[in-house]
Amino acid sequence: MSSNSRGTKWNDPRFGQRIRSLEYISVHYEGSTEEIASRLPDVSPSGMFISTSKVFPEGSVLILTFRLAFTGAEVRTRCEVRYCLPGVGVGVEFVGITPQAVRKIKKEIEFCERGRAAAHRKKKK
Repeated sequence: MSSNSRGTKWNDPRFGQRIRSLEYISVHYEGSTEEIASRLPDVSPSGMFISTSKVFPEGSVLILTFRLAFTGAEVRTRCEVRYCLPGVGVGVEFVGITPQAVRKIKKEIEFCERGRAAAHRKKKK
């Protein structure tokens, strides 16, 4: 069972709220100019799951640039592959992400949660 620098066990139930709220994402293997084909992932303040058929070993470093759909904030960060499901995708942890970028992601999550709560209230009426 692997853990991150904060002691989180990767096969534990999900930690942190995740959303599917990206306008676009660009994924590059560190040191390569080739863009990795992927579908829009879910994102949390500490990482994301990237749907891709490309296989990466644990510990591989990827460079991500993505735009959050509702706030329009752009985030660029390095991440490390924590686990790989061949043919499905990779779970990554952000490394070296700025506190400002984490705040942008948290703001996006709050925005999405408010929208879901409002839609739920409207549906009940």
